[in-house]
Amino acid sequence: MNIRTIKMSDNVAVAKVIRQVLIDLGVPKVGTAYADKSLDMMFENYLAPKSAYFVLEADGQILGCAGVAPLEQFEGPVCELQKMYFLEEARGKGAGFKMIQVCIDQAKEFGFDQCYLETMPYMEAAQKLYKKTGFRYLDGPMGNTGHYSCSVHMILDL
Repeated sequence: MNIRTIKMSDNVAVAKVIRQVLIDLGVPKVGTAYADKSLDMMFENYLAPKSAYFVLEADGQILGCAGVAPLEQFEGPVCELQKMYFLEEARGKGAGFKMIQVCIDQAKEFGFDQCYLETMPYMEAAQKLYKKTGFRYLDGPMGNTGHYSCSVHMILDL
C-alpha cells in the first residue's frame, strides 16, 4: 500500500470510497461529509492554501483517503483532519495510523499548531486510533464545519 498526494484523476474513485464507507457505517447523509459538495472535486478543493489531500493506493485501487486544511470559520493556526475514510479491506492493517502521520507531518509543515477533527460517537475504532495518535476530546465543536451530526470533537497539539 502506498500513500500519495491526490491527483485530479482520483476524484471519482475518492468520492466513491468516501460515500461507500459512510453508507457501510450507517452515517446520516445530512450534516456529515456525505452531503459535502466537495466530494466530487476533492483534488480541486485541496488546491487551496495550506491544504493537502492524500490517498491510500494498492494495486492501482484507492482504498482510503484523508487530508488537512485550515479549520473553517476559526481564527488561529488550527487545521482540521478531514474526510479520513478507508474501505473495509484497508482497515486494521496500520494504514490509518500511517495516514494520520502523513497528515500531521503536512500540518506541521504548513505551520499549524493544532489539528482538530470531528467524528461520530459510534465510530469507536476511529476514536481509538485518534487517541493512540495523541488526540484528546473536546467538550464541543470549534469553527464551523457544517457537520452538525458529528458530535465527537477532538484536538491534537502539533
